[in-house]
Amino acid sequence: MAKENNITALETTAREWITERGVTIEDMAELVYYLQSKYHENLTMDECRHNVNRVLKKREVQNAILTGIQLDKLAEQNKLEEPLQKTIETDEGLYGVDEIIAFSIVNVYGSIGFTNYGYIDKQKPGVLKRLNDKSTGECHTFLDDIVGAIAAAASSRLAHSIEGDTDPEED
Repeated sequence: MAKENNITALETTAREWITERGVTIEDMAELVYYLQSKYHENLTMDECRHNVNRVLKKREVQNAILTGIQLDKLAEQNKLEEPLQKTIETDEGLYGVDEIIAFSIVNVYGSIGFTNYGYIDKQKPGVLKRLNDKSTGECHTFLDDIVGAIAAAASSRLAHSIEGDTDPEED
């Protein structure tokens, strides 16, 4: 796990932006636990946190975080042009670009990520419920999907590692 401490500037910024938006590693680890605990009897929160941290090391994930959060913030500040402003501000159901960004994250660890993401996106447990609360005045059109995708990818990574399918160089 020594590599886990080797953090790039891009990763640092992505982690800071997520935290500034009110989401912690613990929040995402709880989502991983939610997705995987019924399949892994002895699953610990440490394992869940480790897998979230490994997902956050991926450049594709970092880029998705920065792009999505920036769009959410611009929508909150009413700085997007119409009709995009209203679409993102209201999290318009047929928009779908937020899910496409999420798919770029879940795809990092294979097809199981898609099923994990679809399930958690429908259930909206934990922090996802709060991020979907439109009454707060905050816009999380992208962030809720990004956080769900990170949890789904971490769950997929965990499932692969338990089956012995991860590259030891990644750890």
